[in-house]
Amino acid sequence: MTTSSSRREFLKRSSAFSVAGAAAPWALNLAAISEAAAQSATDYKALVCVFLYGGNDHGNTLVPYDQATYDSYATLRSTLATARSALDGTVLAPATGFELPNSRQYALAPQLSALKPVFEAGRLGVLLNIGPLIEPTTKTQYTARSVALPPRLFSHNDQQSTWQASSPEGSASGWGGRIGDLLASGNGQSVFTAVSVTGNAVYLSGRSAVQYQVTSNGSVPISGIGNTLYGSTAAAQALRSLITSTPGTNLFEREHARVVQRSIDANLLLSGALSPPVTTFPATGLGNQLSMVARMIAARDALGAKRQVFFVGIGGFDHHDKLADGHPALLTQIGDAMAAFDAAMVQQGTSSQVTAFTASDFGRTLSSNGDGSDHGWGSFHFVSGGAVRGRRFFGTAPEPGNNGPDDVGQGRMLPTMAVDQLAATLATWMGVGSTDLPTVVPGIGNYSVRDLGLFA
Repeated sequence: MTTSSSRREFLKRSSAFSVAGAAAPWALNLAAISEAAAQSATDYKALVCVFLYGGNDHGNTLVPYDQATYDSYATLRSTLATARSALDGTVLAPATGFELPNSRQYALAPQLSALKPVFEAGRLGVLLNIGPLIEPTTKTQYTARSVALPPRLFSHNDQQSTWQASSPEGSASGWGGRIGDLLASGNGQSVFTAVSVTGNAVYLSGRSAVQYQVTSNGSVPISGIGNTLYGSTAAAQALRSLITSTPGTNLFEREHARVVQRSIDANLLLSGALSPPVTTFPATGLGNQLSMVARMIAARDALGAKRQVFFVGIGGFDHHDKLADGHPALLTQIGDAMAAFDAAMVQQGTSSQVTAFTASDFGRTLSSNGDGSDHGWGSFHFVSGGAVRGRRFFGTAPEPGNNGPDDVGQGRMLPTMAVDQLAATLATWMGVGSTDLPTVVPGIGNYSVRDLGLFA
């Protein structure tokens, strides 16, 4: 395989492979990174996806506070409901003129109290009842199956992929990576366009852009090619030569050597560019991940970055049981880590250039199963950053009670806002033009509203 066409086919197929992380110290995968993206930029912007693996229980994340809606919530969750008195200190008061209809009110879970000042400062907004859809769907249409629905609803793997890629498990690219495809050419080092701090995620895989994986401590160097190997300088030099040399014309050998060399170069560049964190982050898994993102954003000039898409994650949200025991600690991690990240962006002067948002497999049932909640659909999520029109609720608050217009069974909320609409809104903010938007979000043509109004 030495022809140009065979090389292109090889690169096309290999682009589906993940970038090796801590499990394999070859920091880049066997795929070429396209330098021929369609757009460029002179300023800096970044997206940060905070993924909550397992399906977050949104009902105890953002809790109804007005008395009538709270009573319905407490009835549905008799064994799980947060006491209303415990919510007094975290009630969210939207900006004047943006109050919810019918005197509806929501409060953050007490464990998310660190996010209330961010909301009040106008850098945090709430997405009401968002989830994967193929097209706008009513309960009548859902019941009659008269519209297209996301495949394999309520399945962890498929709905994780649908959130991240707009298609179920098996997708080769995600909408974060497809944003990278279009904007990578504006970066001096396109390898740092799509960055994961939590392992492989389809969200960051593009059709040409590939994800660069780091740990919470930074990139992972290739062992044995430093100063010495088994105490021998010659051995280290021999190993490095062996894995980076390009003898012959075999396509796999040459491509392997080229990517390994790029891995070595990227590790050296990133290691030299990172400075110690200025802001104190909580010493938790999510806190450490977001600290690394903040450090990479601080190093954006040294890395030649103009547009970046980051991915971090935290697991443990599949609370079919013991929700009251396990969920609060996870919320504490989220609130404290995201508040620290917001503070870091303000301190670095990049708050208006960085937008973070939460995502999860799905929401959960509002009805209790006794000790937890089961797989649902629509959910509540947060979006934060200095460019966000914060201190607002976006979307429509779901109707309370059993068998309402938004309830497709057991309190599973039928989304009234689609992930595709969120993806299109964020892509547009990043600089993707309207003609290229269907490349990032293929199904966006099914919606008359392509911009959720998150940004001024």
